[in-house]
Amino acid sequence: MQTLVIKLTRMNWLLFLLMVALSVFGFVCIYSATWMRENEYLSSSWERQLNWFWIGLVAYFTMAFVPYRWLKYLALPTYLIGVILLVVVHFKGEVASGARSWLDLGFITFQPSQIALFGVILLIAAAFSFWKVPLKKWQFLQVIIAGVIVSAPLILIIEQPDLGSAMVLGPVFIFMLFAAGVQKRYLITMLLAAAIVIPIGVNFFLKDYQKDRLLVFLDPELDPQGAGWTINQSLTAIGSGGMYGKGFRAEGTLTELGFLPKTVIHNDFIFPVIAETFGFVGGAALIALFALLLITVVYIAQRAADDFGAVVTTGIAAVLFTHVFINIGMTNGLTPITGLPLPLISYGGTFMLIIMGMLGVVQSVAVHRRPIDAGR
Repeated sequence: MQTLVIKLTRMNWLLFLLMVALSVFGFVCIYSATWMRENEYLSSSWERQLNWFWIGLVAYFTMAFVPYRWLKYLALPTYLIGVILLVVVHFKGEVASGARSWLDLGFITFQPSQIALFGVILLIAAAFSFWKVPLKKWQFLQVIIAGVIVSAPLILIIEQPDLGSAMVLGPVFIFMLFAAGVQKRYLITMLLAAAIVIPIGVNFFLKDYQKDRLLVFLDPELDPQGAGWTINQSLTAIGSGGMYGKGFRAEGTLTELGFLPKTVIHNDFIFPVIAETFGFVGGAALIALFALLLITVVYIAQRAADDFGAVVTTGIAAVLFTHVFINIGMTNGLTPITGLPLPLISYGGTFMLIIMGMLGVVQSVAVHRRPIDAGR
């Protein structure tokens, strides 16, 4: 009991409060996006999201109170499970939005790429933690090993093809290597290589509809009634919100009238709902909350007791940043449409569970910065 009390006193409560505040705001936004739908399954989305939140809280506190160092020994099993599930998706996966990226187990549907991503973070951090290189000249071998770790799930995810999830792995890989102390010349070399390889990959691996999204990203008016419809309606909804928005459950909004596709309005394109409902002030407040959350996670990473905690936490910060940047960016025409959800805000129970579990790991890094028997 005394140990539990000590852990509670060591928790970073700002991290917890930000997570809860964003989740509650997410319930409100999902309700706002779906309450008028004639489809009962859509209109009750916020209730299912709330149920997943309670499960996520259990995962959060479990991960927070368990010493994060134990995850070193779960890194390889988690990674292998993620890769195996990605292989299963290739043969048995469900197709959604043109990508075979979902597994339906009957009682739950989820994206194995999310498990694989967590496995990549744990295994790269564990690899750098277990193997201390005394000479910098051997860092190249560490980088190669980290590259192999990330390559297997990356290739399987691109094959689906799930461009959004693949785009997350790149920043996570780079930021984790930076946190592990890899020399800058290796990082710069990888960035230059990516600048060469990505355009080639776009030409050979992307489906036609994904190439159309890239073209529409460059010119939204290229196909206003087809591939450009969603982004144009998104921009209109964001602009129509003005400074303070049209108000909660306001009549005559693009959200209510259905100009934004009902299949994405409560998940990938929830930010236009926020901007139209709460205006520039609401959108800016949401971005500020995410910025504060990221600053808190980075602060915990900098104060971590060891390299493993610092690298894992940095990887989780990269996941959050990439999702927020790409999701909000694609609804504003700043990035291509890729189908990435907004953490803790977009509808998606298993994604919320994964994110809350990851934040629980960050909390564990804060709680276990010093030995528990050292007291407060």
